[in-house]
Amino acid sequence: MPSDPSPPAPGRSGLIWIAAARPRTLPAAVAPVVVGSALAAHDGRFDGLAALLCLGFALLIQIGTNFANDYYDFINGADTAARVGPRRAVAAGLVAPAVMRRAMIGVFAAAFAVGLGLIAWGGPWLLAIGVASIVCGIAYTGGPFPLGYRGLGDLFVFLFFGLVAVGTTYYVQTGRLTVAAVLAAVPIGLLAANILVVNNYRDVDTDAAAGKRTLVVRFGRGFARAQFAAALGVALATPLVFWLRGYRPYCLLPLVLTPLAISHYRRLRANPPPAELIRLLGDVGRWLALYAGLFAVGLLGPGPGAR
Repeated sequence: MPSDPSPPAPGRSGLIWIAAARPRTLPAAVAPVVVGSALAAHDGRFDGLAALLCLGFALLIQIGTNFANDYYDFINGADTAARVGPRRAVAAGLVAPAVMRRAMIGVFAAAFAVGLGLIAWGGPWLLAIGVASIVCGIAYTGGPFPLGYRGLGDLFVFLFFGLVAVGTTYYVQTGRLTVAAVLAAVPIGLLAANILVVNNYRDVDTDAAAGKRTLVVRFGRGFARAQFAAALGVALATPLVFWLRGYRPYCLLPLVLTPLAISHYRRLRANPPPAELIRLLGDVGRWLALYAGLFAVGLLGPGPGAR
């Protein structure tokens, strides 16, 4: 997943690990739980404990994936002194590779333990979801077929931080999966992938040199800009779909973010220097958080049940 600001100097271990967790990427974990839970509440089936467990699982998977990315990108040579983005903990010598590997395993183990708690709501089949999330979190940059190195990172993010996260959050609280839940998951997954787009847009040259064939490396920056714009367009169109399906006008609240979305696209189109792309990365994460929050508020407005 995308990176965050440079970690602090050695010795400030707490801040080093906070930076390694990449807080700017965490909206991708929180947003699907917020939206899935809001839709469950709209249908009169909100369960606070189940939602909290979903949030804990999602955050741990995100952090574990970030730790895995830090470790495996160093091992695979994608993080070097030539990297234009913020320093990574292992590549910068702030955390030993073996220590980061153990931290990755520990976080994923904690995610699995939290996920076990959801079996009481969703049944034993959730084990498959949990295991798949962990395996793909590791396989994003590690293993014999690293997804991020094959141009499949965007698909991974869309599926697991969109369809799976929103759908599972809604299912464990309601015991069903509806068309509305799937529709609500699409923009969340696409916007989470936009964080990756900005990250890979910045790192395209060093990724190409390291053999990391992201979509930006494969198809160029023009394709990345089109992907970024399409995701924003679908996200802004989704509330209209809900409105047309009979939901009250409250669900249109995310449309107030349209000018900000246009601004983000223009900033990416300008091919800014790495420092500006780092700022844009944080802004894209915040846009996702705002979108999810406004969409959730809109779904909580009085209206019909899911269809």
